[in-house]
Amino acid sequence: MKAVLVNGSPRKNMNTAKLLAEAARGAQDAGADTETFNLYDLSFTGCKGCMACKMKDTRFVARCALKDDLTPVLEKCAEADAVIMGTPIYFSYPTGEFRSFLERFLFPVDTYLVKEAGNWESGRVKLFEGVKPCGIIYTMNCPEFLAGEVGYPQLMEPNRAETERLYGHCEDLWCYDTYQVKDYSRYDINMFDEAAKRKQLEEQFPKDLQAAYDMGRRLVAMAAEA
Repeated sequence: MKAVLVNGSPRKNMNTAKLLAEAARGAQDAGADTETFNLYDLSFTGCKGCMACKMKDTRFVARCALKDDLTPVLEKCAEADAVIMGTPIYFSYPTGEFRSFLERFLFPVDTYLVKEAGNWESGRVKLFEGVKPCGIIYTMNCPEFLAGEVGYPQLMEPNRAETERLYGHCEDLWCYDTYQVKDYSRYDINMFDEAAKRKQLEEQFPKDLQAAYDMGRRLVAMAAEA
């Protein structure tokens, strides 16, 4: 069994990275070999709409035709039994690197084909017929109540839904109200109470780490049964 983890955060030792490390540990304990990629280490773009993966008789069936630093990562994802992704929420959205990765991870395995030409209700033709369990971990400075008020769950739901449609299963893990910086006194940030943030870090973040571990273990177990 193989599990690939993709870090969409620019920070390699903060919340998203720590959660992915726990997800990797869970996957390993379930019997998988794991490999983690940091997107900010790579030079790549999002989908360029070249449509090479949609051409008739294409040699890029379910593969992105672009060649850059992301290409070997996508190849590893294609070979993997499970894929777990993580991204912080920056200014209401996942990072640009994460979004660019997701475009190229999903679009090549999607099609513009339906089972009965011209009839959308006949069902989409899928290139990937099995189940590759996937997970998306979101981290954010935003408290849970505010995330609900601004609609983060609704904004992010298409990421999960499209991944599940194409790969058979996808689940989310939400980590709210994270400890954003190591020393709040150095920053002009009076919106947050550092003591409350510290309490959240000490009491809630260990639970989030456990949830990430459980996700990794669960998805690999699911892949083994698929």
